[in-house]
Amino acid sequence: MRRGVKIVTIGGGSSYTPELVDGFLKRYESLPVRELWLVDVPQGKEKMEIVAGLARRMVAKAGVPMEIHTTLNRREALKDADFVTTQLRVGQLQARIKDERIPLSHGILGQETNGAGGLFKGMRTIPVIMDICRDMKELCPKAWLINFTNPVGMVMEGINRYGEFDKIIGLCNVPIGMHKAIAELLNRPLDEVDVTFGGLNHMVFATKVVVDGKDVTKEVLKLWGDQSVKNIKGVVWNPEFIKELGVLPCSYHRYYYMTKEYLEEELEKFEKHEVRAEFVKAVEDKLFALYQDETLCEKPKLLEERGGAYYSDAACSLIDSIYNDRGDIQVVNTKNNGAIENFEVDETVEVSCRITKNGPVPVTVGKLPKAVNGLIQQIKSFELAGSEAAVTGSKSKALLALMINPLVMSQKTAEIVLEELLEAHKEYLPQFFPKEEKEHD
Repeated sequence: MRRGVKIVTIGGGSSYTPELVDGFLKRYESLPVRELWLVDVPQGKEKMEIVAGLARRMVAKAGVPMEIHTTLNRREALKDADFVTTQLRVGQLQARIKDERIPLSHGILGQETNGAGGLFKGMRTIPVIMDICRDMKELCPKAWLINFTNPVGMVMEGINRYGEFDKIIGLCNVPIGMHKAIAELLNRPLDEVDVTFGGLNHMVFATKVVVDGKDVTKEVLKLWGDQSVKNIKGVVWNPEFIKELGVLPCSYHRYYYMTKEYLEEELEKFEKHEVRAEFVKAVEDKLFALYQDETLCEKPKLLEERGGAYYSDAACSLIDSIYNDRGDIQVVNTKNNGAIENFEVDETVEVSCRITKNGPVPVTVGKLPKAVNGLIQQIKSFELAGSEAAVTGSKSKALLALMINPLVMSQKTAEIVLEELLEAHKEYLPQFFPKEEKEHD
């Protein structure tokens, strides 16, 4: 008889946590989580305790023997863990607001995972995840780290390239949303529609769709129109463009193919103090008010507005498949290992993988079309430069990353935004501000 599973969630005070708890409860028969440890920093302690209260009520309602623990001591939680999930935000939502508003104040897109904002979130996050990996290597070396922290692609590139722990998988809910949308377009149940994905995080493409053993990709390309996610405006794709592209883009591609329209929309929101981070903060305030209701014992519907739809499906299905060695296909971020010909073997990609007890095995995707190669190479170069800047604290590497990114568009703007964001996030970017030697008396 196998003992139960111990899972540690770092960033446990996140509003997403009830999604995760819900996913574990639904899978309790195949994934018996006996301990769920929620870990956070002192600033997140109050939210963590509120979330833990709701989690305990959800567990009580489900009638399963799952213990919910909370701690500010990460090492205490990590000891002998089987799985660790990361859903943290260094600097909390206030940092995201700066990531979005500062670039917009200079006329370029500010966004959590794209452009200047994405770079700075990555540079704040990578050193923290590397510290977690060092603790895991010591305290739970057999555990898997499932990273849901954005920007997933850059974070994974940094850990895979500079870290000392290789049992780490990056995860995003965008491919699941695309898979569901494709199934709806075809009016077929999800499990009857096989979709192959390949590309980068928030730049992934559906490359092949198979139903009843028949390749129906061309049919889906014709149907692929206003497919979006909650936090991205539903600008309709030109069907002729999609047909010529030859693969199905995800919602985030609109930032690059419809930059002018998105920038105009975001500048309007900037003036009204309604950028996405400010909207999310308002949703979070409502969610935590709901979470404190002692009669609430399930995840509220409002959580879908937070942008985390399918999070539990993605994270919990992945953990369940590793634990049970299912060998099913899921889309994750991992080393390419030759799956996509456009990328180097050791570069991190988002790709369909067979999930085993030994981790993900990428499915061979082949070569992505020439039409998308330029953009994906540009973004991969951005991730590489950004992850190196995060680890080294090199301002010149950070500037390189900004200059590479197609959303920045100006050397002068890049220089100004770099300095302003460095100053704004100084507390969370010590690698860029080495302490001056103390003056001798």
